[in-house]
Amino acid sequence: MTFGSTIAAVHLAATAAMVGLIWFVQMVHYPLMAAVGDDAFAAYERAHVRLTTLVVAPIMLIEVAAALALVLSSASSRPSVAAWVGLGLLLVIWVATATCSVPMHARLEAGFDPQAHAFLVRTNWIRTIGWTLRLAVALVWLRPST
Repeated sequence: MTFGSTIAAVHLAATAAMVGLIWFVQMVHYPLMAAVGDDAFAAYERAHVRLTTLVVAPIMLIEVAAALALVLSSASSRPSVAAWVGLGLLLVIWVATATCSVPMHARLEAGFDPQAHAFLVRTNWIRTIGWTLRLAVALVWLRPST
């Protein structure tokens, strides 16, 4: 296995993990937040942020490192456009996380806010679609060269 194919496999694994996580969050976890109840919600949200960060932060950091390595690697025989598209999608995901998800979670830590919750669920589609598209791009890197 070459350096490029090893990085591509790590990239695919991290991206696939994030796709599974984000679809679960979008379809199950975020919608169920509305059912937690006002009395317990602030503590629930703080725990959610802390525990979710422990799970997703390492995967996201591995994913961005692998994406950067694919862009920068001259050893890769794959089209550089796919690497740049994947990195661009990752940028969109990280910007959506920083500008939409993180601020809404901060608001929700004070207690359930239906508007913040609705905005969180709605804007999380940016990340859900972005990671799903990234998975398609990551699969390009593992297909045999022609």
